[in-house]
Amino acid sequence: MITHDFIGIGLGPFNLGLAALADPLRGSDVSPELDGVFLEARDGFDWHPGMLLDDATLQVPFLADLVTMADPTSRWSFLNYLKQSGHLYPFYIRESFYPLRREYDDYCRWVAERLDSIHFGQRVTSVEHDGAAYVVRCDSGETRRTRRLVLGIGTSPRVPDALDAVAGRAHTTHSADYLAHKAALQQQERITIVGSGQSAAEIYHDLLSEAPDHSYELVWLTRSPRFFPMEYTKLTLEMTSPEYGAYHRALPMETRDRLARDQRHLFKGISGDLVDAIFDLHYQQRVTGDGPRTTLLTHTEVRASRPTRDGAELDLLHTETGESFGLTTGGLVLATGYAPTEPSFLDGIADRIRRDARGRYDVAADYSVDVVGGEVFVQNAEEHTHSLLAPDLGMGPYRNSVIIAAMLGREAYPLEKRIAVQTFGVPDHLRRPMALEAEEATR
Repeated sequence: MITHDFIGIGLGPFNLGLAALADPLRGSDVSPELDGVFLEARDGFDWHPGMLLDDATLQVPFLADLVTMADPTSRWSFLNYLKQSGHLYPFYIRESFYPLRREYDDYCRWVAERLDSIHFGQRVTSVEHDGAAYVVRCDSGETRRTRRLVLGIGTSPRVPDALDAVAGRAHTTHSADYLAHKAALQQQERITIVGSGQSAAEIYHDLLSEAPDHSYELVWLTRSPRFFPMEYTKLTLEMTSPEYGAYHRALPMETRDRLARDQRHLFKGISGDLVDAIFDLHYQQRVTGDGPRTTLLTHTEVRASRPTRDGAELDLLHTETGESFGLTTGGLVLATGYAPTEPSFLDGIADRIRRDARGRYDVAADYSVDVVGGEVFVQNAEEHTHSLLAPDLGMGPYRNSVIIAAMLGREAYPLEKRIAVQTFGVPDHLRRPMALEAEEATR
């Protein structure tokens, strides 16, 4: 049995980017420099199909594709996809850095269909270690052996405990499946959206734009103090940098966890353009006399939920006034985000996975989580260690460059060490000598 240098499990944008960057490093079939294969349970690439709204765009520029920030000359760049598909000049004339989400999905599919290292229809059922390498088994009956693993299985829809009772019922859907349930939702007398991020705003705008053609009332609830826009100022964007990731990872765990709560609006907020578009659409419908029949509520927390014959009943708390109230709704969209998923197929190597005091992956600087080091890597499962860099598409090529360097023992793609104007933490040239600190402490 061939022993691969690595096996990537799961194929979202991050592992797909790894496949694209690893492709030129395969060398000859006889003597590859880096032999890796990717196993994906689905029959083809599919990126958030429930949110591929016609007018929705990425929140990052086209440079944040699978490869460009690591290798601008790669044949797998978004610009090459546009050239090969005949769309480069229209994209240029459009004069927008932000691709349509459907366009990005098609780009990823274009790459995935052309890489022979990717194997679809291969659901991994177990991983074991035979003393020298990892043994990966799939439900297809296929077994492969590898020195390393790269876990890119992505995140799963998150449902808060207070909404467990109604999740999965008729006319209740997570935003991940919105488009598949949209027509049924629009048959309800009232549709309620719970959440405050980009997905919630896109769904609200989509339903509001079609509200004049239907008779539903639209309600948008968020426990946030306001409908926060995502911050795009340049010094804030520098937090998606290698040096901020290193700084964040060196902080105490309690500090990192607090920052994870405090910084969520930096990448979980709504694009400013969409916030304005929602207001403008309200104004347009008010002027034309078509509505809107809608309620937007901030500071509103769902405390409990109950299914009803025709929908759901929500117990709510206004966290600023302290007032409890309720809401009955026919349709319910849970735009409540996603959470990292730990697959059961890792149970066979549980003793080889390093964890922190709270049972989460203890992710090293090179994104490995195994006790030996440099054998099991994770993609987008390290927000608690590496900060908001984890889900950022633009930092995906950087992380993949780090992982490839760890596997090869050299930088196949140059790794930026410092790109930010600002300094995170105390700079060395401003640190006081220990003798001076001791002297001042005795005064």
